[in-house]
Amino acid sequence: MLTHNCYAATIAHRFAGTKAYPNGFNITVHPERLTAPLRRRKPTTYFVNSMGDVFHDDVPDEAIVRMWAVMAATPQHTYIVLTKRHGRMRSFLRDECRCGAGHQPGIHLRSAMDWASTPHSPTYVPGIEPGLYHRMRWPLPNVWLGVSAEDQRTAELRIPALLATPAAVRVVSAEPLLGPVDLTRLKARNGAHIDALAGDVIHPVTGEIYAAAPGCIDWVIVGGESGHRARPMHPLWARGLRDQTTSRGRAFFFKQWGSWGPAQHKVPVDPELVERWAADRGDPALVAELNAAKAASEAVGATHGYAVWADQYGWQPHEYSHRPWSVERSSVDESMHASIRRWGVKAAGRELDGRVHDDMPARHAPAGAAS
Repeated sequence: MLTHNCYAATIAHRFAGTKAYPNGFNITVHPERLTAPLRRRKPTTYFVNSMGDVFHDDVPDEAIVRMWAVMAATPQHTYIVLTKRHGRMRSFLRDECRCGAGHQPGIHLRSAMDWASTPHSPTYVPGIEPGLYHRMRWPLPNVWLGVSAEDQRTAELRIPALLATPAAVRVVSAEPLLGPVDLTRLKARNGAHIDALAGDVIHPVTGEIYAAAPGCIDWVIVGGESGHRARPMHPLWARGLRDQTTSRGRAFFFKQWGSWGPAQHKVPVDPELVERWAADRGDPALVAELNAAKAASEAVGATHGYAVWADQYGWQPHEYSHRPWSVERSSVDESMHASIRRWGVKAAGRELDGRVHDDMPARHAPAGAAS
């Protein structure tokens, strides 16, 4: 599943044929990189396969097993795994047994991981000590599992599968955020609503909490899109997710605005300067001063407006017809429209309402006994 404006595809196509991307954006396994965490003693956080998807259909089962074996053998590290393939993730990590002797058929990942220290095994990883199965806890405490959810549709498609997947920490990455997302009222297949942040199942009519979800979201990451064809992120979408997350006591991380960001709707020129210029329009010094003031206004003022429902109509921002210093620029309803401009990623920054949000969930072991 290739996302519109996918940054990974852009990079892979650009460097196709190089050592890092010999096959462009086609699935490529790099076994030489697999054992790097085994040689690193210092605790490190790894974003696993940031240029691809671990659970892509073309990634062999054995490759996934070997990844999980390395993660189990290096509890000092933290691994963050994000996917859009929620179905394969859920079936793979439920750790069901294939033997058929009274067990539900499945993958039995932990057993396959234990073979990673056996040279004749297809999951063999040099450097892993025998007995991995008996040393590990399940789910692995150092593996944070997440799905991408750029709008309400994808949130309702992927998050229920994430909640049903064993994980020490569950993550939702709303990047790029392309529409409003309500994590507290996800529509389930049976018509119920799921509060994914509280772990509650709610009756759609009465609002009564009548069951517990299999799990809950621990960490929400929000970010806007970057690149030449980037679509804006409405500030209300970002604020909505921030407020939902923090009100439930979960961790919220605001990564960036992206190429577009909020801007001041009106940036008036000093009225006294305008009066002096009006009294003597032929004065070159006053003309130059006024032009400089207008340029300064245009350098920081909004160039476009963006409706909160823009995700339903192709994400196209509306260009303002009057300059930010012009008295003819009309006011906007900030509860519906946002005043924005294309700053570029660095200039747009990562402050949301004047502050940086860098919250992360605490590293913790999952409930349950060791295997």
